[in-house]
Amino acid sequence: MRMSDLRNLTLDNLGTWPLPIKVLTVLLLCAGVLGLGYWRLTQPKIEELKQVEAREIALKEELVSKQQKAANLEVLRQQLADIRQTMVEMRQKLPTETEVPDLLQDVSQTGLAAGLEFEIFKPAPEQPQEFYIELPIQVRVTGNYHQFGTFISGVAGLERIVTAHDVKIRPAAADKGDKLIMETTAKTYRYDEGEEAAADNAQATAPATK
Repeated sequence: MRMSDLRNLTLDNLGTWPLPIKVLTVLLLCAGVLGLGYWRLTQPKIEELKQVEAREIALKEELVSKQQKAANLEVLRQQLADIRQTMVEMRQKLPTETEVPDLLQDVSQTGLAAGLEFEIFKPAPEQPQEFYIELPIQVRVTGNYHQFGTFISGVAGLERIVTAHDVKIRPAAADKGDKLIMETTAKTYRYDEGEEAAADNAQATAPATK
């Protein structure tokens, strides 16, 4: 077939086109229709399928996570109950506002019983923390290592929580012989009853959630 013959092909003489040209034209039309159909119909569905598959994976991961939490629910409940019980026990070891003077006397008596001489025993201003109030006590005593150890051990063994911080030991004045001076900040902790009341009130007035 010559190029001049191809230039003479028109839709008006479609019936007289050579068979190879007709076949090629039909194939090109089919390819165009298929390509258009893929671009307009199939491609959006493929993208939608990918989104659905990604969503399915996310839901499966969420389901596995929830199943694990459900399986550990009883364990978590028991741990929560243990934590609450521990908090109750710890709170019982914190003095109330009315018990603080007695606790201060207990600390002082523990030092005297150990044979120490008090030079300073001065409660400092209260220091409010998030859930409790810290009660520092400036302490300076004269004695020896054994007496210091007895005092610290006795304070640690009190029913209420008392801790010793910034312990410093140095030789006493010459007229005190071989005695030593110990300075420390003893701290006890009072439960913040106002904070507890505010939390209980907030819980009582909070709207119920489903």
